[in-house]
Amino acid sequence: MKKISLYLNSLVLLLLVLSSCTKAETSFTVNSPDSNISVEFALSTTGQPMYLVKHKNKTVIDTSFMSFDFKDLPALKDNFKILNSTTGTADETWQMPWGEQIDVRNNYNELVVNLQEESETKRLINIHFKVYDDGLGFRYEFPEQDNLKEVLITDENTEFNLTGDHKVWWIPGDWDLYEHLYNETKFSEIDALSKQNHPNLNATYIPENAVNTPVTMKTDDGLYLSFHEADLTNYAGMTLKVDNENLDMVSELVGSERLEGKAKVSPPFNTPWRTIQIAEKAGDLIESKLILNLNDPNVIGDVSYFTPMKYVGIWWEMHIGKSTWDLEGSQDMNTFTTGKVGTSRHGATTENAKKYIDFASANGVKGLLVEGWNTGWDQWINTDDREGVFDFMTPYSDYDFDEVMAYAKEKGVEVIMHHETSAAPRTYEKQMDVAYDFMKANGINSVKTGYVGKIIPKGEYHHGQWMVNHYHKVLEEAAKKKIAVNAHEPIKATGKRRTYPNAIAREGLRGQEFNAWASDGGNPTDHLSVVAFTRMLSGPIDFTPGVFNIKFDEYKKDNQVNTTLAHQLALYVVIYSPIQMACDLPEHYILDGKVHPAFKFITDVGVDWEQTKVLSGEVGDFVTIARKEKETSNWFVGGITDENERIETITFDFLDEGKTYKARLYKDGPNAHWNENPQDYSIEELELTKTSTLDIKLAPGGGFAISILQE
Repeated sequence: MKKISLYLNSLVLLLLVLSSCTKAETSFTVNSPDSNISVEFALSTTGQPMYLVKHKNKTVIDTSFMSFDFKDLPALKDNFKILNSTTGTADETWQMPWGEQIDVRNNYNELVVNLQEESETKRLINIHFKVYDDGLGFRYEFPEQDNLKEVLITDENTEFNLTGDHKVWWIPGDWDLYEHLYNETKFSEIDALSKQNHPNLNATYIPENAVNTPVTMKTDDGLYLSFHEADLTNYAGMTLKVDNENLDMVSELVGSERLEGKAKVSPPFNTPWRTIQIAEKAGDLIESKLILNLNDPNVIGDVSYFTPMKYVGIWWEMHIGKSTWDLEGSQDMNTFTTGKVGTSRHGATTENAKKYIDFASANGVKGLLVEGWNTGWDQWINTDDREGVFDFMTPYSDYDFDEVMAYAKEKGVEVIMHHETSAAPRTYEKQMDVAYDFMKANGINSVKTGYVGKIIPKGEYHHGQWMVNHYHKVLEEAAKKKIAVNAHEPIKATGKRRTYPNAIAREGLRGQEFNAWASDGGNPTDHLSVVAFTRMLSGPIDFTPGVFNIKFDEYKKDNQVNTTLAHQLALYVVIYSPIQMACDLPEHYILDGKVHPAFKFITDVGVDWEQTKVLSGEVGDFVTIARKEKETSNWFVGGITDENERIETITFDFLDEGKTYKARLYKDGPNAHWNENPQDYSIEELELTKTSTLDIKLAPGGGFAISILQE
């Protein structure tokens, strides 16, 4: 039935396209600049908008329909006529203030189709397509009009009609969190509802068999597709509802029980772009800048107050159970007990902060994050009474804020502020102005925000329109104060860092901390070789790599990091962020009384890049990336693998002609294994030229890192 349906739909669109030869403005085609991708748009026999996508003349998205449902208004679906259409092209280059590269080419062809209902209401909508060599985006534009004022959207029905039962890497369409493990299945086997109520998630709601985006697929022909959205502004986040039998997806917006709908908008208004990245190689998905290009240019101006950097922090020690966030000792991640006052091992003390500052200063690390420094941590979780428990200015009695700040300044270390909002955004919005002024008065230029727990007020979700607007307000208000934001428990990245480059990173995935306490054994060995081709396509990730004490048995015998040490080093190159944490405890970076030799790579590795090249990769199996550091022109290469041992052959044709480079290779030792011997590593000194090749053995769960430094 699926094949028959696909054939009939394609036939209808083909007939409409052919009819355009004799009847003007019935259907349209817009191609990518290289002509490999084409988008065909037409109206159905009932006047409903529909589109089809081809790659090299082969259909990859079959006939897919578009419509909207509103509360107390007729659906915006069919009976349309085409008023007008415009086409255009653009080819420009813009520069990122920080990022994976400096120069970004923005080259596309576009089509805008202006539609009007032929019914009495005569409502207007424009559908805007931009087609790039690496994919496409389209959005709905509602012009100002007399017959459509404020509306409550109850459903946006954008279809993505697949042409086969593709292999898919997916997480469920959770309205509250993205912190799920990725699943690898056929499209027909997606079962998001089986992921409901995970015991390790403090806020989760999965109402439909839907997936979150980015969601990446591989066809039987070896073509890669990734579906996402760009420029999510004043709208609800999009999940994709799955029709397993008909191999179809349709947009499913995150709702609001208070709103009794999905998004309240007033024309003139544009939806986010619905995006499809298309690539013949998996690595091309990572190199694509389509999501960024579909966002508006920088509106906040200079962001030199933010410096890309590596940082350490009082954070991992709480997750492994060495210490607690609160002075009262009421939250022990080692025993998972709460409310037992008197077991205090408070982490954020003056003495402990100074220890981290000393280590950072001595080892080329610029930043320090301190969590648990401010009062309120004994009240912030597992209660509905979380409004106003933090004020972000009052330290615990054992943390001398002024002394720590003075010591950090003396040692040349920049302190990163931490604002855990306890998922109470209304209170946080009242506090932001004073809290940001406090930061600036103390020379603090960046903040890590958190939204752990179910959103207050009840009925709102992390990924709904109300919270999307809150996250946007935080960026705007922080920008006014010249503050950069690293958001945890965030809305997904959709390229807004181009418009607001103070949005430096975010979490939005199952991070390193799950290795410390998750009851399901932590992140599997293939986790990050999936993340690189899924979550990382949306933007920078604050994953917090750098665990050297892989098993940490002295704290927890039932948990560990499921990688080798060399794999952890590779993540500084593979997983992109302009801020990279060396997350382990300072004492775990010491070996035989000296700084661990492998820490030299963390000291050397860059965080801000002139260019990025994906050398090889396959989703869920392995990935190798090379990045050239801005200003120094040093190159760094990182590669990781899943549970399978493999030999990776590296060519260095990205190096300059006629030069010989000194390089250092950090790799798995001969007996390395993610579980049996994860800390076995070796270091080799090398000379490399543009014509060099290198075969590197990666252990199961292993990796390698190479620093290629200018003399």
